[in-house]
Amino acid sequence: MTPSNKLIIGLTGGIGSGKSAAAARFAEAHGIHVVDADIKSRVVVEPGRPALHRIVDRFGDLVLQDDGTLNRAVLRERVFQDPEQRRWLEQLLHPLIRDEIITDLAAAESPYALLVSPLLVESGQYQMTQRVLVVDVPEALQIARTTARDNVPEQQVRAILQAQAQREDRLRHAHDVITNDKDLAALHQQVDQLHQYYLALSTGAKP
Repeated sequence: MTPSNKLIIGLTGGIGSGKSAAAARFAEAHGIHVVDADIKSRVVVEPGRPALHRIVDRFGDLVLQDDGTLNRAVLRERVFQDPEQRRWLEQLLHPLIRDEIITDLAAAESPYALLVSPLLVESGQYQMTQRVLVVDVPEALQIARTTARDNVPEQQVRAILQAQAQREDRLRHAHDVITNDKDLAALHQQVDQLHQYYLALSTGAKP
């Protein structure tokens, strides 16, 4: 179910785990092609896209900003309070996001490519990858980092955590784990080691 014969690594982790920092290291230090599912999720709801019309039909103009773009914060608040609405939104968006991801991964020219997604496990996107890399941190650290970074209440962060795969479930899917409970240098060191490992895998060598 992968877009090509290229080695695809799925990178995931809960909110505030440091996925973006890990992905940036793969891209900037090693030139790896990174596809970010969060960015694709914004593309499919851009103005003029059919998905945005369907969202407005269901939730009303309150989910639009003055410039006609989707107010993601308002929509997030609505769907995280109602599991049925969240399921409806996921059924609409996940297939569209998947198509965007496949197209982008197919264009990768680096030895392997990275698919970064907070919902890699829940959405089934891990089926597009050969290996799953989890950035893992204790829940208390996730909450502390996210409230500080996004200036949102702890209750909202906990609601997002509940909607994402549980830590144990992510780790069950993991082939590789980065423990990101220290500083950025420690994170970079783990990424650099994994890069060498993935290079060997991409050439068919036994690491």
